[in-house]
Amino acid sequence: MLEKIEIVDRIEVVENGSVQVRTKTAIMEDGKQISGNFHRHVVAPGDDYSAEDARVKAICAAVHTDKVISAYIKEQL
Repeated sequence: MLEKIEIVDRIEVVENGSVQVRTKTAIMEDGKQISGNFHRHVVAPGDDYSAEDARVKAICAAVHTDKVISAYIKEQL
């Protein structure tokens, strides 16, 4: 039986408050991985993270303070 599994397997916070997220997609056959790949994306301070994994939401809520968001926006100008 084939099964597709997607999990967030790495979450990193970088100096400017951005949260880097890596999602692993694995194709399993009879409980053994036969294929897999990774997708990465960044949640910047001020971005909408409401559709993210619960752990990513919790980290963003803790890290993306008003001060961090303001500093990030100023850095982008």
